[in-house]
This record gives sequence, C-alpha cells and structure tokens, in this order.
Amino acid sequence: MTGVARDPVPGLYGRDGSRKYLNRMERQRVLAAMQGLDPGRALFALTLAWTGARVSEVLALTPSSFQIESGIVAINTLKRRRPVVREVPIPPALMRALDAHFALARTQQRQNEAQQRLWPWNRVTAWRLIRLVMRRSGIAGRQACPRGLRHAFGVGGLQAGVPLNLVQRWLGHARMSTTAIYADACGPEEAAMAERFWRSTESLPPTGSGARRRHAP
Repeated sequence: MTGVARDPVPGLYGRDGSRKYLNRMERQRVLAAMQGLDPGRALFALTLAWTGARVSEVLALTPSSFQIESGIVAINTLKRRRPVVREVPIPPALMRALDAHFALARTQQRQNEAQQRLWPWNRVTAWRLIRLVMRRSGIAGRQACPRGLRHAFGVGGLQAGVPLNLVQRWLGHARMSTTAIYADACGPEEAAMAERFWRSTESLPPTGSGARRRHAP
C-alpha cells in the first residue's frame, strides 16, 4: 500500500536484536509515570496505553467517539484503504476521568463541540510527551516510544488470555498474522513453567565433586 510506513523487520525484535515492546514491568512503570502528568496530558497518554491505538488515531478522538455508559471508545482505523471504525473498551476509571475532565456527556449534546478534537496537538507534541514519560520511567531504547506502548498492548492482551481475534480487532490489524507476532513474547505462564523446571533440578548434586564424595571410603 503506497503512502503507508511499514516496519521493515516484522516481529518483536529489530534486525539488530533490539526489543520493540515494553515488557510487563516496564509498562507498569510507564502507567505510573503517566499519572504524574497534568490531567490533559495524562489522559492522552493513558488513552494511548489502554487502547493500543496509534498516536494519530488518539489525536483524532472527539467527544462523540465515546460511549460513556458502555465504556467504549470508537477509533477511526488508519492504514486502511477504506474507512474502518473499531470499538475498544477502556477501564471504567479512565472513562470517568475523561468524562470529568472534558465534560463528555454535556459536550456530546452540543453538535458544534461534539466533533472537536479533545487534544488539538500535532504528532510531534504527542511523541515528545510519550518520550518524556519513558525517560521518567527509566526506559530507553527502541521500545521507548508510542509504538512500544502499542506493542505492549498486544503482548499484554494475549498474555492475559484475550483471544487473538479480539486483540486483532482492538488493534485494527487487517491480518491476524500481524497480531500473532505478540504471542512470541515470553509470558507469565511460560516463566512459571521454566521456574518449575528449575526447581525440579535443584536437588541434584553438582557434577563431579558431589559424586566423588559419595563414593569415597
């Protein structure tokens, strides 16, 4: 598709071996750092993190994008030849905060205001905000950007047991194979299996000295 930027190296790691996504602990630190921003900027960053959306998609949100009682935000999906709107649920606390700060319920009743963007910024301002949050969280590298948040959403969703086709829909992927790359991350269940394996060998003596002492006269 012309005019659409593509990642030349699909997957969770770049050609140089650099990780593209925030792991679980990094994402928790970033979410905590977002809470320390002023309300308007915090709500933008949290909406980005909890929808898995692209920066431009969140910047395009208006009061009419939100179904307040249902806890759903309707996102215009980019990178599609035809307009596609996807519905993504967000945490109740985030919806309440958005409603309180932007007066969503009241603004939705005013036709001239219901279609105005909540965050009248450009992409550069939004990127700088997320990079600031990453620095405050002690995160550097390829994952310290909005795309790292989007990848973390995909990885976290699958590791939490959300079906692949649902994560695909929330992220607005045209192909399930694109979403499936997030299943390659080592999740809590896999780590727990490895820990059980490690424990199963802890009672074995070290090779060499232990065996010799056991057979010594």
